[in-house]
Amino acid sequence: MSNPELQNSQTLWELVDRRADLSPDHPMLFDASGETVTFGAFRDRALMTAAGLAAMGIDDTTRVSWQLPTSVDAVVLAFALARLGSIQNPIIHLYKEREVGFALSQTNSSFFFVPGTWNEIDFVAMAERAKEQFGAVATVIDTSAGLPVGDPATLPAVPQGTSPEKAPVKWIYYTSGSTAEPKGVQHTDQTLIAGGWGLARALDMSPSDVGSIAFPFSHIAGPDYLVTMLIHGFPAVLLEKFIPVEAIAIFNRHGVTMVGGATAFYVAYLTEQRKQPGQAIIPTLRLMSGGGGPKPPNLHKEVQDEIGGRGIVHGYGMTEVPMIAQGSPHDSDDQLAHTDGAPVEGISVRIVTLDGDVAVPGQEGEVRLKGPMVFRGYTNPELDADAFDAEGWFRTGDLAVMRDDGYISLTGRLKDVIVRKGENISAREVEDLLSAHEKVAEIAVIGLPDPERGEMVCAVVMNAAGDALTFEEMVAYCKNAGLMMQKIPERLELVTEFPRAGTGKIVKKDLKALFSS
Repeated sequence: MSNPELQNSQTLWELVDRRADLSPDHPMLFDASGETVTFGAFRDRALMTAAGLAAMGIDDTTRVSWQLPTSVDAVVLAFALARLGSIQNPIIHLYKEREVGFALSQTNSSFFFVPGTWNEIDFVAMAERAKEQFGAVATVIDTSAGLPVGDPATLPAVPQGTSPEKAPVKWIYYTSGSTAEPKGVQHTDQTLIAGGWGLARALDMSPSDVGSIAFPFSHIAGPDYLVTMLIHGFPAVLLEKFIPVEAIAIFNRHGVTMVGGATAFYVAYLTEQRKQPGQAIIPTLRLMSGGGGPKPPNLHKEVQDEIGGRGIVHGYGMTEVPMIAQGSPHDSDDQLAHTDGAPVEGISVRIVTLDGDVAVPGQEGEVRLKGPMVFRGYTNPELDADAFDAEGWFRTGDLAVMRDDGYISLTGRLKDVIVRKGENISAREVEDLLSAHEKVAEIAVIGLPDPERGEMVCAVVMNAAGDALTFEEMVAYCKNAGLMMQKIPERLELVTEFPRAGTGKIVKKDLKALFSS
């Protein structure tokens, strides 16, 4: 069960150590091959790997990058480095030479751990090309034969934690965003623990639950989820690749009670469920939970009615602040369907209008944040001036309203507002409306350059099974719903797949580039 003392852990290794003492024989990780690792065995493996890394010369001053798919080895490596107190830079396995080379160069990493050839990609060759392109110096380590191991008795003393204000940066995550260069986001063990604690408190899991990590563990959500597992003492199934039919079969073998990741995952599960209506695809499922992008309001009830369980318990976070708001299985259906959760424990949320005033409940504005889970600035300090306001609040760039009940409903991005003939149009509003159409599986609404309007509204749709949505049907549907004429999309593009970030979030800048040409 959750132990309040675990919250007081000052380092991630301390959290692992305490959980292993509390429940050494309880499962922690299941992988697709059938391997089970208990909390106690995980600690032992991480210690052996830490000893192997130390023998390579890695210590608490070494910068180490790694790019591994979601696997037991990836989790072990991350926590072995945490045991040594190294500065680590997890890189999503979907990133290619540009993002990899930039990260290796800017972090000045000494080592780069890769999976050899995986998913038909030679990661060693790609790493060498990235190094050459950006002048990086990291030694590339192929882990396909396993992680280095050594005798834990040779390990140096455990690095001691300190107060949150003095905690050193130990994690660097890169986020593409909308800038020309990726941004390096700096975290401490304590900022990650604070985010995971907020998630753990909201989800209220128990040791009898079984979770799942079908998203890249190298994403900021990785340690977020692991902290939640360590706090509550429940295991999770790890998937290197998310293939819905295969994932569902593996989940059923282990009696998974929580799945999720992002809206793309919710849609994928619904698609599989609709192939066998009336027969639950995951009978043990208690709830879906995730984040990483907008969730159309209709999805909660569809999941609840068709798949079962509590429905979708959605959250809101970002690389800079791993947890901001999170739904709870104890929330009302209205809160779960129409909000992104309540602010998590420990965070302070301020909504600021475009005029610079603090918003009243129900008034839209930018989300600004303070709290122990807020990152410690960017690797390029020149970016910090625009990221924080004069009072030290982090500017998320997200638009939202805070309801009277204190729950947050995201309404869009400052940069995701379409300006048509001088009028601001929220892409999120149009997406939420059209996502309920029976022919729409998933949708992204974007603004495209237009000489007459400035920008035109374009709906990019992935069809549900059956006939494709037509432009005329889309317009009629919007009109019948009472949408203002100015907001109705003037262009419809149909796609079979979307460009996505690591967690499944749709990358709108890629869509804009594709359809602007």
